[in-house]
Amino acid sequence: MKNKYFYNWNLKNANFTKNKGKVFSCFSCGGGSTMGYKLAGFDVIGMNEVDKKVGEIYLKNHNPKYPFIEPIQTFKNRNDFPKELFELDILDGSPPCSSFSIAGVREQDWNKKKKFREGQTEQVLDTLFFDFIELAKKLQPKVVVSENVKGILMGNAIEYVKRIYDEFDSAGYYTQHFVLDSSKMGVPQKRERVFFISFRKDLASNFLEQVDMFTQKPKIKLNFNDKPILFDEIIDMQGRLMSENMQKIWKLRKEGDTGMNDAHMREFKKPKYFSQNFVSKDKVARTITSHEDSLVLFDSPRYTSRNEVCKIGSFPLDFDFLGQKPHYLIGMSVPPLMIARISDEIHKQWLSKL
Repeated sequence: MKNKYFYNWNLKNANFTKNKGKVFSCFSCGGGSTMGYKLAGFDVIGMNEVDKKVGEIYLKNHNPKYPFIEPIQTFKNRNDFPKELFELDILDGSPPCSSFSIAGVREQDWNKKKKFREGQTEQVLDTLFFDFIELAKKLQPKVVVSENVKGILMGNAIEYVKRIYDEFDSAGYYTQHFVLDSSKMGVPQKRERVFFISFRKDLASNFLEQVDMFTQKPKIKLNFNDKPILFDEIIDMQGRLMSENMQKIWKLRKEGDTGMNDAHMREFKKPKYFSQNFVSKDKVARTITSHEDSLVLFDSPRYTSRNEVCKIGSFPLDFDFLGQKPHYLIGMSVPPLMIARISDEIHKQWLSKL
């Protein structure tokens, strides 16, 4: 069956029906997840975001009914929530995940205060997930969707995952997790992420299946296997050219290199340019990050253009970044099409049958 969502789109032409239920978005960033829910027909009634700059971008593009620009630590303790926040179909959140990224220093950052950028509140990032679960316990939405990096399932972080399951259980939810690849979901980018899907226990009795002798969980299938979209389909060659010095490194590349660091290591015997990965016409684009130069064309000494980046992240081409670099916002966001596909299935398999 043909995918009804398309990565090349505009906000002005989108039909947001708002007939599937109410959603509230936490750690909303510029609204990647929000756009996915809206594409799937949900009404995203509000958001919580700590970063004022990206919060302003969210407000500009989405105009939510209930915006809360503040740390989730204070937000979850509010006693003045609007009544609608206690009537949610889905509570969504992507707690900052750099502490668990396999590209980072992982355990060295655990339990330490960090901030992503100037002007943002300093926080202990690896405890934010549990603040989010506390909010879920308070609001009691029907479903909670939580996104994080694949690295959260690796090494010592598994103990963290066990606690996530325990805390959701105490909050009154069955929880299961899925590792999903955006390149199999209509997004022209290989981006693997973990989604924890939690269903309120008092609503789940008709959906339960016996997993093993001791475990039951609400049955849901999240199997996506779309044909990959190669970079050749979205390339426009409008990206910024490399500097002369960077072009000298780029010219040292060889087939099989994953990025600029490979060429630099081969020539100078020391690592550099870790965050600059090659993208080739005959391959799916690699994961875009918050760095402006994170994707380098293999066949031309230039970086990805604004429109290429929007398509790679399945962001609308007319999204207003308010002068900010699109790479940062898109690199920090869940691709809208991933959330559109997931929430579509949640509605089809669960919410529509309640």
